[in-house]
Amino acid sequence: MENNQTQQQLPNSTLILVFGILSIVTCCCYGVLGLILGIITIVLAKKATAIYAENPESYSGFQNVKTGKILAIIGIILSALYLIMTIWMISTFGWETMQDQQLMQERIQEMMGS
Repeated sequence: MENNQTQQQLPNSTLILVFGILSIVTCCCYGVLGLILGIITIVLAKKATAIYAENPESYSGFQNVKTGKILAIIGIILSALYLIMTIWMISTFGWETMQDQQLMQERIQEMMGS
């Protein structure tokens, strides 16, 4: 049996990989940007997986989708942790304290009992 059908690139497979990487890289932007990119990546990966599942022999690039999805999950976890830490720091020290490095060091020393 001869397969004359050429494979086409799975829609958004490269974009999913790039967004997955960016969700990790941007997790330090108060957690918000990484969280948004991670969620978008998961949604795109779900759609691409559904397309691939219908006719896997017609598409290439599924490895990018799988890798991007894994990276997005990692990015979401890191972003969520960073966001929680940021919210805790703002509620504990206040926004003004976080803007002033010297004041922040003083507050941390007070908290540590020094």
